Amino acid sequence: MEKLVTGKIVKATGGFYYVRARDGAMRACRARGLFRKAGVTPLVGDNVWVRPGEEDTGTVAEILPRKNAIVRPPLSNLDRMVVVLSVTDPAPNLFVTDKFLALLEHNQIEPVIVVTKSDLEDASALAGLYKGAGFSVYMASGKTGEGVKPLMDALADGLSAFSGNSGVGKSSLLNAIDPDFAIQVGETSKKLGRGRHTTRHVELYQLQNGGLVADTPGFSSIDLAEMGGIDKLELADCFREFAPYMGACRFRDCTHTCEKGCAVLAAVESGKIDPRRHGSYAQLYDEVKDIKPWESKN
Repeated sequence: MEKLVTGKIVKATGGFYYVRARDGAMRACRARGLFRKAGVTPLVGDNVWVRPGEEDTGTVAEILPRKNAIVRPPLSNLDRMVVVLSVTDPAPNLFVTDKFLALLEHNQIEPVIVVTKSDLEDASALAGLYKGAGFSVYMASGKTGEGVKPLMDALADGLSAFSGNSGVGKSSLLNAIDPDFAIQVGETSKKLGRGRHTTRHVELYQLQNGGLVADTPGFSSIDLAEMGGIDKLELADCFREFAPYMGACRFRDCTHTCEKGCAVLAAVESGKIDPRRHGSYAQLYDEVKDIKPWESKN
């Protein structure tokens, strides 16, 4: 009977999956052709069985069950996603951010918000928006070291990923957390008004305090169908600040967009829900309302 070893995929590039075994040994592995035929792609974060090859090589023989998976960035078994927003250069796109946060909530991945570049512009309104929505929010700077220690403490357990538009400072923050990462940091492109994509692949790094963290390519747009989809009936559950008002609407099939007697809209009117967040919800609802349930699961 052939011997298989367990491990975690910590890097994927060039058709190779780099698997770190429990004893710390690293193997450069190819995936079985069976996965390709089944339309399954191994992801960074997957726990796998590996068939060892010569020296430090092997074959990914089996992918163990995932607790979650996200296609863009391609990761699995995440405990949290650190969503990095710069208050300026580049300015945040709140709708894209809220769309991504809804996707994380749908996949039961805890979002953590980090606001950067507060030395360039007042970031209190941006931070307050997401604190008010019920998220953990950190003000941090990879350049000055502000807020790095509290953020590092929040990443001590489990697997975390950093995501956000290129140029917001993800790689700078990771370098501040551990300079040994030696991640290339790109300067914001003045011509394009956004950062260059300096991170070319997804890779996991071991933190000194025990956690694992991934640096990922920046995102600028999200396709819900590509990402696994959110059904219109599930969308309101992906906005956590709506929770206290769910079930209190006049109509059972309330969409929370325009109906009279809607408890969510009443909370928006009274200032309990930020209208910017509700605006993102309404725009997103308009995108998904005509998607059939079987289409949103593809």
